[in-house]
Amino acid sequence: MLKHPDYNSSSEIKTFLENKGLAMQKKFGQNFLINENARKKIIDSLDVNDSTTVWEVGPGLGCMTEEILSRGANLTCFEIDKGFASCVKQFFEDYSVKEKFSLVEGDVLKTWKKELKAFNERTGKSNPDRFFGNLPYNIAATLIADTIEAGIRFDKCVFTVQKEVAKRMNALPGSDDYSSFSVLCSWAYDITNIVDLSGANFWPKPNVDSRAVLFTKKENFPSCENVQVFCKMQRALFSSRRKTVKNNLNNYLSSSEKADYALDKAKIDPKLRAEVLTLEQMLNLSDVISKDILNK
Repeated sequence: MLKHPDYNSSSEIKTFLENKGLAMQKKFGQNFLINENARKKIIDSLDVNDSTTVWEVGPGLGCMTEEILSRGANLTCFEIDKGFASCVKQFFEDYSVKEKFSLVEGDVLKTWKKELKAFNERTGKSNPDRFFGNLPYNIAATLIADTIEAGIRFDKCVFTVQKEVAKRMNALPGSDDYSSFSVLCSWAYDITNIVDLSGANFWPKPNVDSRAVLFTKKENFPSCENVQVFCKMQRALFSSRRKTVKNNLNNYLSSSEKADYALDKAKIDPKLRAEVLTLEQMLNLSDVISKDILNK
């Protein structure tokens, strides 16, 4: 079994990579969290035990992976870097033998749905209990939004992302960071900040600050008439931030008359912009559209 480097030592990690002929790839957003206390704080937030099923995105060399497995969880990792994937499989082969660890190679945006189907067939459960990862800027919002729009609700998620992405996750109506992504996140989860992390906590040191954020599944999940309509509609309302909800809804419904009807019945001022609408207003509007317009 291959021995991993000291996860708290950037010099050991660097030497290990050089000896293996591997290199960090900027296109994959690879930065290792070398602060042990921060790693433990993040994993503590996930609250796992020997019956918990977990998905991890981007294990890298396994610094978070080791902490999860040491707590007895059943872990599946998604890794796009072939070199890192090979190392992680060797680091944790003992857990593979015990069927506590598995690895899915490739782009998680392209592989998670197939893996979810396999998980369903294997366990009879709709989805794993936990989802976490240090997500690169270029996939963070897309991956999280994709799972929410697909109806997947993990009990808890912990994502370490660039701070500007984190701000969008729990932004409130009327704020500059409030967006379609904010609406989706607040619809499915209660969101709290765990810890802010400067670039000095990572190797290589990034030029931006990060934040670890906890998503907890809402117990009283706000339902809607049609999930697909809600998701498409709220994206459309934010498609041109400077335009009013009336103008953006015109484009979505391809009808000014239908847009007027929907906004009037939902009691929403057509002159408002999407950035001031609450989640409840969005849900109400989508229900009107689903029942009174699209079903006719």
